[in-house]
Amino acid sequence: MLQPIPLRKLGRSDLAISPIGLGCWQFAQGKGLFGNYWATIPDEDIREIVRISLEAGINWFDTAESYGGGRSERKLSAALKSLGVKPGNVIVATKWRPFFRTARSIAGTIDERLAALDGYPIDLHQIHQPYSFSSVPAQMNAMADLVEARQIRWVGVSNFSARKMHLAHETLGKRGLPLISNQVRYSLIDRSIERNGILETARELGISIIAYSPLAQGILTGKFHDQPGLVRSKPGYRKYMKAFQPAGLEASRPLIEALQEQAKKYGRTPGQIALNWLIYAHGDMVVAIPGAMSAAQARENAGALGFTLSGEDIDFLSRVAAGIKKTVDSMK
Repeated sequence: MLQPIPLRKLGRSDLAISPIGLGCWQFAQGKGLFGNYWATIPDEDIREIVRISLEAGINWFDTAESYGGGRSERKLSAALKSLGVKPGNVIVATKWRPFFRTARSIAGTIDERLAALDGYPIDLHQIHQPYSFSSVPAQMNAMADLVEARQIRWVGVSNFSARKMHLAHETLGKRGLPLISNQVRYSLIDRSIERNGILETARELGISIIAYSPLAQGILTGKFHDQPGLVRSKPGYRKYMKAFQPAGLEASRPLIEALQEQAKKYGRTPGQIALNWLIYAHGDMVVAIPGAMSAAQARENAGALGFTLSGEDIDFLSRVAAGIKKTVDSMK
């Protein structure tokens, strides 16, 4: 049974979502251009991850065409169907792949997206990156056409700058639609959207921020600080990133220690504290989509719900994170 948790509106839409959703890139099962970033998860484990998320009150899932060429979408819909979740009872977000394509591809590939989701409607369709051969207005008009055709419900973007957010917002506004979200990298350790105008623009325009990599690839859980050699056993390119090298881990250690201190205070884990900071530091405008490779990680993510850090503790963590910014940034 779903546990009641406070829901919030995504931008200026009618979508009422849990502050934390489930990112589904890892459901690609090693397929596609970047699928091997994650280890392959068996179908039964995907089903369990989805089940635990639903039982915790998480009501939305974020996937994409690029995640295994639709495999993530198919595995998500299969898991939902096997759990008896009816279309319309959860919220599904997916993304159009813009690389080497024009806006015409948005309509040309929508039937593939709908087929992969197997009856689950696209509540939020997003432009995955700002790298199409077509202009932002052309892409937004193509998305608006899909809304008018009732093939998608709402429009979002991902990795858009403040300027491109403004342009997308203005274009959709001429069609009587809002831009409801921008999905960007954001965490306690990567707060660049607070400095480059994205967060300010989102607040000004009533656009929600969907934070991906909210645990900074796992750094904010503290597990890589506790086990420095752990990263070498993980798939993907994390092992080559400076933030995961000994010097990088030492640079972020003060933040990890602060998260551990707060975790003891609230009876939670450092990762749950980091996620809770993210979803409450800016009122209701930021939501997060951590992924999960196992049932245990799904439970861990869900544990970030059901409590709220005090304003004093949010400010404390913000100050600690700001104090290590220059050192960590120099290692990127």
